[in-house]
Amino acid sequence: MSEAINHQILLVEKPTGKLGAEHFRMVNGSIPEPKDGEALLRLRYLSLDAANRAWMHGATYRAAVEANTVMSGGGIAEVVSSKASGLAPGDIVFGDTGWQDYAAVPAKHLSKMPKLEPMTHLLSVYGIAGLTAYFGLLHVGKPKEGETVVVSAAAGSVGSIVGQIAKIKGCRVVGIAGGKDKCHWLTSELGFDAAVDYKDGGTYKALRAAASGGIDVYFDNVGGDILEACLPQMNNRGRIACCGAISQYDGVPSAHGPRGVPGLIVVKRLIMQGFIVMDFMDQRDAALADLQSWVASGKLKVQEDVIDGLENAPAALIGLLAGENRGKRMIRV
Repeated sequence: MSEAINHQILLVEKPTGKLGAEHFRMVNGSIPEPKDGEALLRLRYLSLDAANRAWMHGATYRAAVEANTVMSGGGIAEVVSSKASGLAPGDIVFGDTGWQDYAAVPAKHLSKMPKLEPMTHLLSVYGIAGLTAYFGLLHVGKPKEGETVVVSAAAGSVGSIVGQIAKIKGCRVVGIAGGKDKCHWLTSELGFDAAVDYKDGGTYKALRAAASGGIDVYFDNVGGDILEACLPQMNNRGRIACCGAISQYDGVPSAHGPRGVPGLIVVKRLIMQGFIVMDFMDQRDAALADLQSWVASGKLKVQEDVIDGLENAPAALIGLLAGENRGKRMIRV
């Protein structure tokens, strides 16, 4: 192999406050040898997600990221060599490679991906982001035509797709995002009916004006104050799909969540359900067929934020947590 160095980014210290560049270090490691049942992978695109930050707090639906280890993360990779049946050099897979050029990963933990261009779509609309939006909205939120759907972090990788699928299903869609530019993009480019800028202050009031008939489905990516603003505005038998809580991930989590929740849930007969995309992977093929047809017909626009160079991953994740990105952020390795 011509390149004998495996560039790796370590999480050298778990942050107690906000995540900073000082928490990471780039090192030169060796290229691993795959064991029986494993494949040696060369990372092509690294996914950056708010969940990367949550993993630093402790175990979630996966083990915690520990200090002085390669930072965890999923990506699209090419098989270099294989000691596993069903995987051959040149195959494209998705898996937890970590933040490094090369990784040896058990084949049972890899998903073989179709060869399609642009390859970036395998991380965005046809990857975890698109599938999370699809299953969270349609299987958990269960919107009906004519209902009002509100989505937070609406300009992000998941939220921007949620809103567009809700429009495809005939709903009125309100996005909550940070900044006038993002809000304008949601309404002018992605077809949202209205957008609320939470950085403007007065989210509750602005939401009341944008969703004057109340909220039937709220797709929650952020938790905290925005969830608190949405809850009293839910209609009877409304559904809340809990996807993430980015407001709680970076820095010291706020001590309070939404107040007055139990009474509201009872009186309005609300359903509030958390989910992770892995719960629905047995239905992935049907979801991908829908997503591909919507992209092909132009009903679903794909927005990607691709940054070059593994060395830029720490700054790119810090920026994502600050809301810099529009659409799916990833690193081209």
